[in-house]
Amino acid sequence: MSRLPITKTPKCYVGGAFIRSESGRVAPLHDARGAFFANIPQCTRKDLRNAVEAAAKAGPGWAKRSAYNRGQILYRLAEMMEARSAELAEAIQIGGSTKADANHEVASSIERLIHYAGWTDKYEQLLGNVNPVASPHFNFTVTEPMGIIGVLTPEEAPLLALITLIAPAITCGNTVIALASESQPYPAIVLGEMLATSDLPGGVVNLLTGQRSELVPTFASHTHLRAISGVANADERKEIRLAAADSVKRVNLRKAEDPTDWPSPKLQGLSAIRELIEFKTTWHPIGA
Repeated sequence: MSRLPITKTPKCYVGGAFIRSESGRVAPLHDARGAFFANIPQCTRKDLRNAVEAAAKAGPGWAKRSAYNRGQILYRLAEMMEARSAELAEAIQIGGSTKADANHEVASSIERLIHYAGWTDKYEQLLGNVNPVASPHFNFTVTEPMGIIGVLTPEEAPLLALITLIAPAITCGNTVIALASESQPYPAIVLGEMLATSDLPGGVVNLLTGQRSELVPTFASHTHLRAISGVANADERKEIRLAAADSVKRVNLRKAEDPTDWPSPKLQGLSAIRELIEFKTTWHPIGA
């Protein structure tokens, strides 16, 4: 006797839990052949505000973790992605990628995560500094995480671009709210399932799906988001910069009109971490 297959109900990953949009809205996702695959939650501004609350609660604990421990957690997540690489590749192929291209994107994503796992206990030595001053003071500069980072994922490379934008932010102790690719959201759904069973504390990475036109304005104007990183078109960049100015929000955006070679080593490294941290300089009197 045959049985009906049990299909997956995609949900977003927010605050360590799987949620459906508070509005209950969904949008159908079709595979490359045009066949219905699943209904994807359409998150709203309320979902984004809830994600901000979750990220704010998780932030202090994540920032206080040792650099070594953060590296262990990122490496463990890469191990989980390696073990489920076939599933990730299948999720990417839904958007029309070939099997070879999907496997290459998954491999590049895992390597990128490993890359940043190695940076967790090294960037401080390179970006911090002891400063010579012309007064009887011991002067030194240390790095601090900015807080909550908003990430806007491009339509292409839905997994690799997402990892490339998230990894440097959490490497240095920030928390993240990421908006997945609007046309290819399923790889982010699968990644959220891996985050839920990883050692990464709930709320450190929050993944939303939905319409950019509805969510980008709230990303730009929400005062608790301290930076916006990702890819945006010309209209979005203008809107983000105007709204971000009111809350003195750092903006680091690539142009959606320009092709990006996401596997390129130029998109990883110390410079990506530096864009998402703040510097604190301390003056301490000598002899005090």
